[in-house]
Amino acid sequence: MGHDISGYNKSGEEICYIRFGKLNPTATVFYNLFDARDFHAGVSGTGASETYTLAHVEKTLANYKEFYGNDFVELKDDDFLIRERKEILKFINNCFETAKKEGSVKVFFG
Repeated sequence: MGHDISGYNKSGEEICYIRFGKLNPTATVFYNLFDARDFHAGVSGTGASETYTLAHVEKTLANYKEFYGNDFVELKDDDFLIRERKEILKFINNCFETAKKEGSVKVFFG
């Protein structure tokens, strides 16, 4: 059990992936950043997907910056929370780049 979340372009190619363990509280943060609480089913995602516009992904990126800030200070990469935070940003940025090119991105919440 866990949250397996993937982003897809219009061709159906996976452009990003992130996983959270079933009891990882950061999963809830991730769903909140995307304003996707309806896809959070507790120990995993609902198994549904949503197509997000560029504007929505821009809002998600703004939510990330508001929640985490813009700096990583001088924390070590071996800190689990910092690595996790960077993975979330990488996922959002990949969704952003795809939505910028194609107008939207599809996210699957498994």
